[in-house]
Amino acid sequence: MAEIVALDGYTLNPGDLSWKSIEDMGNFKVYDRTSTAQVLERAHNAEIVIINKCAMDAGIIEQLPKLKHIAVSATGYNVVDIDIAKEKGISVSNIPGYGTSAVAQHVFAMILEVSNQVAANAISVADGKWARHNDWCYWEYPITELENKTLGIVGLGAIGGKVAKIAQAFGMKLLINDRSPEKKQAPGFIFTDVETVFSEADYITLHCPLTNANLEFVNKALIDKMKKTSVLINTGRGALINEVDLAEALKEDKIKAACLDVLTKEPPSIDNPLTSLENCYITPHNAWAAKDARERLMGILSENIKCFIEGKPKNIVNG
Repeated sequence: MAEIVALDGYTLNPGDLSWKSIEDMGNFKVYDRTSTAQVLERAHNAEIVIINKCAMDAGIIEQLPKLKHIAVSATGYNVVDIDIAKEKGISVSNIPGYGTSAVAQHVFAMILEVSNQVAANAISVADGKWARHNDWCYWEYPITELENKTLGIVGLGAIGGKVAKIAQAFGMKLLINDRSPEKKQAPGFIFTDVETVFSEADYITLHCPLTNANLEFVNKALIDKMKKTSVLINTGRGALINEVDLAEALKEDKIKAACLDVLTKEPPSIDNPLTSLENCYITPHNAWAAKDARERLMGILSENIKCFIEGKPKNIVNG
């Protein structure tokens, strides 16, 4: 029986899913959370380690002689030193494609919150404002239609592509920046450079992976190209955006709003310049977390581990 340890299982399964499919494959222990100082003690005898955000750097990997496989319960695997893992003969798997619909839905939940102000208007009714109002109808903020507005998409992978289809259903126009536009042509897709996306789009949504080349590429120079009425959405990686530059733009009303599900540091520091701004809508990195998506993730995770044990590993990122 394989020795399997999940080091930070709570965000995937806070109690509403089952670990049984993995429990049936070996001697399994799950920890809700594991600090860096606890990793070696908890994973010392493990052949298979399941992680999400728990870092497995070279120093840790070097001290886990029994480790054979790292199963990342997420799509991104930057928390693992995959080169050292490969050098040590340790395979690393990830979870592709599980949250495409959930994240795309979250993008439009954010867009619709800005365009329709559902929460603000509902709160005003709960506070008694409608009951005291002289008119049968009012609105706290201007309401805008999405039809004929332009959505800019940076990164047309699976999630970006799903967002594009939803946008077309709303009657939006599309401006897209992608590394491989020649492979993704479709009716209504207009591919262009990132500067044009930022200068012409009414809504801009980021769906590109974080690399050394695009670290904080959304900075003052690019934000200054945006229209005063435009909205920036990020459900990708927090470090795609220079948060100080974005905060300044929002404070000075250089753009209408920002909608962020990710930040550079998570949880954010108490002095993060974005968290207190009224025109910055922040959700706690939960765009992926629909129960349906987490059930798919658990299924793929179980399959990854099963295939590794059977000698037919899949979704390997350091092969």
